[in-house]
Amino acid sequence: MSEDVSRRPRAERAARMAPLAVLPVFLKLKGRRVVVAGGSEAAVWKAELLAAAGAEVAVYAADPCPAMLDLAEAPPAGSITLHHRAWSLADLGGAAFAIGAFEEDADAAAFAAAARGAGVPVNVIDKPAFCDVQFGGIVNRSPLVIGISTDGAAPVFGQAVRARIEALLPQGFARWADAARRWRRRVQSLHLPFQARRRFWELFSERAMATPEAVPPACLTIELERAARATAEARTGRIVLVGAGPGDPELLTMRAVRALQSADVIVHDDLVPSAVLDVARREAERISAGKRGRGPSCRQEDINALVIRLAVEGKHVVRLKAGDPMIFGRAGEEIAAAEARGIPVEVVPGISAAQGAAAALKLSLTHRDHARRLQYVTAHGRDGRLPRDLSWPALTDPAASTIVYMPGATWHELAAGLIARGLSAATPAIAVVNATRPDEVRIAGTVADLAGRLAAQAWTGPLLILYGDAFAAAGHEAGTGALASLPQPV
Repeated sequence: MSEDVSRRPRAERAARMAPLAVLPVFLKLKGRRVVVAGGSEAAVWKAELLAAAGAEVAVYAADPCPAMLDLAEAPPAGSITLHHRAWSLADLGGAAFAIGAFEEDADAAAFAAAARGAGVPVNVIDKPAFCDVQFGGIVNRSPLVIGISTDGAAPVFGQAVRARIEALLPQGFARWADAARRWRRRVQSLHLPFQARRRFWELFSERAMATPEAVPPACLTIELERAARATAEARTGRIVLVGAGPGDPELLTMRAVRALQSADVIVHDDLVPSAVLDVARREAERISAGKRGRGPSCRQEDINALVIRLAVEGKHVVRLKAGDPMIFGRAGEEIAAAEARGIPVEVVPGISAAQGAAAALKLSLTHRDHARRLQYVTAHGRDGRLPRDLSWPALTDPAASTIVYMPGATWHELAAGLIARGLSAATPAIAVVNATRPDEVRIAGTVADLAGRLAAQAWTGPLLILYGDAFAAAGHEAGTGALASLPQPV
């Protein structure tokens, strides 16, 4: 089917926020009075957290444990004042927060009711029924602080997530976050345009990510000059072609994530799943510019004109393409159109659909005993039919692994042509629909019978077909799973 000119790129809104079990907030307590009722070991940890946040902690406990006495002598920040008696209603007046450590539910209920009556948010340790506020796991790179909560459903899982983040987050981020705090007021005082300020912080973040353990520079001059130059360029905007990969958002590259999180506008293909778009910053405008091989599609000329217009308006435009933008993504046409208008273009490669499918199937595309070449071919020409200029000698080479893109409407014709020109009808062939996604479908067969197998299956989504002797060899080595029944080449 040829492109349907009746379809035009259309704006979309970001998906609504999914329901939250709790609202994550960060409470400023520096210099504010907080009440802790109880002097147990559990109360010690909460008092230490509060003091670390700069609070003036008042602990009410008739018999505080030794650890609480030690903490009061040397708090990490703020202050801790011990009152060797039980709490009273008057103690809650003017408090910013109240925490209780009680064994009995009746005592917990009385404290929670008194705190709420005084208008003070309350937490009762290990008794969520009496809590307005809960403590989660904390990753401390202050002033960069990350909180983790499972709403009490799976504390051990929350601890595991915290450990994973701790391992991934360099300690040096604390210095960079502190430098950002020192620089923020200075940058604001310069009254730079919004684009310049944002570009400065993007450059700052890129540098922090690249060299997290380095000492942040004390001088702003170089960074501000770079931001100013970038702002001058931004008057005509910029375009970044980003590969979304085959569908699994975890296969996005770090550069792709950074591009999505700094975009003003994202012009995306229909084949890009919502899970990938969810990685982008929520404020970014989203425009669907769908192109489907077997359905209504936006004209390439309309997409080019849209992306250029947005860039001319000064927008940072991400053109998000499924797979890798440089493999059957018509990236060359979009790059040429932008460069003809003098608009800077950057390309962020992505995991190709072929790589994603091969990884999901655990298939080597270049098995050394069976494959001397790897070739990608499109089965979808400008008119929607099988291209007339295919190299049949290359496609029937028994020493090649061949990946066929967009073969949904033309595979039967391509397969017949391959067999008529000498390729063995028993050559292994595998169809993969929605590679790497949760709804991935795999159909194994031969060049001769795969068309019939596809017709017998109900499937929707991007289709890729892999054929060649290398795939049978890999399936034989795997021994189990979807590839176990693949025929051996004859």
